[in-house]
Amino acid sequence: MKKTKSASKKGKGADSRTPRIDARVKKLSDWRAETLARVRKLIREADPEIIEERKWRKPSNAMAGIPVWSHNGIVCTGETYKNVVKLTFAKGASLKDPAGLFNSSLEGNTRRAIDIHEGADVFL
Repeated sequence: MKKTKSASKKGKGADSRTPRIDARVKKLSDWRAETLARVRKLIREADPEIIEERKWRKPSNAMAGIPVWSHNGIVCTGETYKNVVKLTFAKGASLKDPAGLFNSSLEGNTRRAIDIHEGADVFL
């Protein structure tokens, strides 16, 4: 029986981290690496069944791809830019945000994002 790629990455108590994303975090080696590592940990704590993948490899992200977390569809992505780590929630517009965490991509009807800047407390 042949395993599919997604079946082999499922959480179910196993370590579903993607080694290529581990490498990307290490390559950043600055505040963005620490922030992305903290976010990954929080996402996995919130949903141990989450699947982490690397998607959308292209020259604009040095072929490193974008970390994507899914559970019955994409939950969010984690992109790193020079001045921000951006968590984009695929269906963020449908979520209530009483604490006002969403601070980016507020104009759309589907997604919402959280821009995390250097020195920001990451959801302590």
